[in-house]
Amino acid sequence: MYRLQNHRGCLECCLKCLGGIPYPSLIATILLYAGVALFCGCGHEALSGTVTILQSYFEVVRSPTDALDVFTMIDIIKYVIYGIASAFFVYGILLMVEGFFTSGAIKDLYGDFKITTCGRCVSAWFIMLTYIFMLAWLGVTAFTSLPVFIYFNIWNICQNSTVLDGATLCLDPRQYGIIPIADAKTICAGTDKFYKMCESNELDMTFHLFICALAGAGAAVIAMIHYLMVLSANWAYVKDACRMQKYEDIKSKEEQELHDIHSTRSKERLNAYT
Repeated sequence: MYRLQNHRGCLECCLKCLGGIPYPSLIATILLYAGVALFCGCGHEALSGTVTILQSYFEVVRSPTDALDVFTMIDIIKYVIYGIASAFFVYGILLMVEGFFTSGAIKDLYGDFKITTCGRCVSAWFIMLTYIFMLAWLGVTAFTSLPVFIYFNIWNICQNSTVLDGATLCLDPRQYGIIPIADAKTICAGTDKFYKMCESNELDMTFHLFICALAGAGAAVIAMIHYLMVLSANWAYVKDACRMQKYEDIKSKEEQELHDIHSTRSKERLNAYT
């Protein structure tokens, strides 16, 4: 009998803990982490593959001076990727904590008053911040689509080089703004470098890595939209809890006043009878 009661107590405790988990926030956090990891990991490796392609096949060399060339920009983007990974790892944890503090389990532990006083401001702040991050991820998604478009054109030229007879197909990095106009690094169909680049694993792998990075950025946008819905619902819950708390305070005050009035009249009647 004691074991059965102990088992029921553990089961009720586990169900209470599972009921206190903010599952919408948990799903959005998992989606955010997956998207950020996919974008940062694949984007970093795709940039490294781009450096290899430029150096091996287009013979683009790093500037000996401190000029802002394509390799310097790639290094800057890599550092930005490191910052994005760290920042959104922390931000996901903060949003999960916010979800826990507006869930029913925390409400039962700490009461309505603490939730409504600080939770309302925190929810509004996170809504504004998440909306800004959503716009930022939309910009990142649009920016990530540019290398996908460039590599798709390169891949399309490689596929059509043997189909169109008599046509001269060339790849010129200058038309994408990768290198200065004065540097001629054109590769045309029929040359050894062209066929080696088209048959290399670097080109195919870099192209697919940029596609995966674009998918990761899109997943991060969806996660931000999901967070906005969750935070808006939490803010509405906290707002209603605040109104309910005010109503309970007014009701309790009125009941206390009625009780005091009734007690005073009872004393007056008792004194008059005496």
